[in-house]
Amino acid sequence: MRRVPGGLRHLYGRLRLGTRLALGLGVLSLVVFVVVGTVLTTSMHGYLERQLSDRMESAQVVQAKDAVEHGTVRRETYLGWYQAVYDVSGDEPRLRRPAALPADSSAFAGLAGRLADTGADDLLDSRPLGQEGTYRIRACEVEPGVVLVTAAPTADIENTVTRLITVQVIAFALALLALVVLGRWTLRRGLKPLSDMAHTAHGIASHDLTESAARLPLRADRGGGGPEVEELRTAFNTMLEHIDASFAVRAKAERRLRRFVADASHELRTPLMSVRGYADLFQYAAANAPQERERHLSRLRAEAARMGVLLEDLLLLARLDASEVETPLRWTDTDLVELVRQAADAFRASHPGHPLRVTTGPAPVCTAVDAQRLRQVVDNLLANAAVHTPPGTEVSVCVAMTGAEALVTVADTGPGIPPADRERVFDRFYRVDKARTRDRGGSGLGLSVAGSLVHAHGGTIELASRPGETVFTVRLPLRRGARPTGPPTDGGPG
Repeated sequence: MRRVPGGLRHLYGRLRLGTRLALGLGVLSLVVFVVVGTVLTTSMHGYLERQLSDRMESAQVVQAKDAVEHGTVRRETYLGWYQAVYDVSGDEPRLRRPAALPADSSAFAGLAGRLADTGADDLLDSRPLGQEGTYRIRACEVEPGVVLVTAAPTADIENTVTRLITVQVIAFALALLALVVLGRWTLRRGLKPLSDMAHTAHGIASHDLTESAARLPLRADRGGGGPEVEELRTAFNTMLEHIDASFAVRAKAERRLRRFVADASHELRTPLMSVRGYADLFQYAAANAPQERERHLSRLRAEAARMGVLLEDLLLLARLDASEVETPLRWTDTDLVELVRQAADAFRASHPGHPLRVTTGPAPVCTAVDAQRLRQVVDNLLANAAVHTPPGTEVSVCVAMTGAEALVTVADTGPGIPPADRERVFDRFYRVDKARTRDRGGSGLGLSVAGSLVHAHGGTIELASRPGETVFTVRLPLRRGARPTGPPTDGGPG
């Protein structure tokens, strides 16, 4: 089996899909045309030969009487035909009467002899008779020992078949050319949507995707191509939308990371500079006085404690961000009512200028939580209410249960949170009041830590605020030993 040369294979591989399909369609059509032409030509040739044989048989039936009585055929049936009567009773066939025969008439005697030897009723054969061309020869026995041989030229059959082949070649060639041209045009039109998608992909590839806010500006919007192409176009556009969404998430995460690093550096810079400044004071003699040294050491401890709280919050947020791998919570059955009362006692001691009212039911609300972390959530919400409201503002905390959820609500009657800041109060290092000092306002991580801890518990935290009222609602799913509470009761102001 011969192999296709490497150059042709390479050239075929570089052709466009439409051209390759058109060429494949042309080759397949050519094979079909060859098979159809061969079958048609063979059938026509056989049909014409059978028709000639039937005419020869009819003529011999009419000429049989003359062959028996006179030993020859008196008149020629068709122009160009030959007839001869042979006596085959002897060892060799011999003409009974002289007849007009071609120069090479041995085929006549040979066919008559074969008929006598086989004992058949008739025999057919096709032989070339010298320069006169090919003849169809038929021998039949008209009486015992007498054989009539008739020869008819097949030139008309050959001419008819030759003309049929010529017509077929021309017709099939034109049909093949039209099929390839129209097929190529149809395929190119049908594959146009695929070409458009390829151009779209090239446009996307030339787009700068290194930008943090990069967005793919192109889509495959042209229609047509049928259901399959439409399905591919939909999948292509869906993929681009998914890539766009991924880029948007990445850009948002990068912005948050940059803002987080900048805010963390800004928050750590102040206590670090304070520690460095107070440490430098020990280089001077005035700092060695007992009173000065104690004051400087207390400030150093305060700034170190501030950095410790900030770093602990950052570490907790980092662990909560990695909660899909390993949860940082320690689950225990906890009475939320008792937990809130403990937080309220601590708030009253640390913020005596803010009256506190606690509202709970008569029965405990028990659920599986991390008691220490949930206490941190309540402490942060209460501290946020004290920091953001003037002295004397009333703060309230309520514990209740609705359905399969436990609710912890912390509210105050302060000035409220502006609408523009409500969606960002849970962001890290975000402050509503940009002008307040860190000594009063904290690091801006309290609500962020509270929100992350609530989400780690599988709950939600909601904010509702208006002038004169701000409400934080923590919703926690009840787990294991939760029991319903009765009607809420007023715990009274602190």
